Amino acid sequence: MKVVKEAISGTLESSDVLVKVAPSENGTRDVVLRSEVIKQFGKQIRLVVADTLDKLSVSAGSIVIEDKGALDCVIRARVQAAVLRGCSVEELDWRRLA
Repeated sequence: MKVVKEAISGTLESSDVLVKVAPSENGTRDVVLRSEVIKQFGKQIRLVVADTLDKLSVSAGSIVIEDKGALDCVIRARVQAAVLRGCSVEELDWRRLA
């Protein structure tokens, strides 16, 4: 999947994450992470984001993650929602995300 339009999911509230996706100018998948806890959990957040993008087969897009201490399940859900909005997906194969 390629991100074809800008989309947002989440909030900047405590224990949440804001995910912004947009089309990539150079056709690659670029992820930018901003987090208050990046030293402690940055590696884990990047793993969750990369795994979610891989399961959704996202090959191109610009993804910005602004974490405010969200749990892994919240990060995964917010990334899924933003990507699905940005890729204009009507139906989802839930087996891919299991």
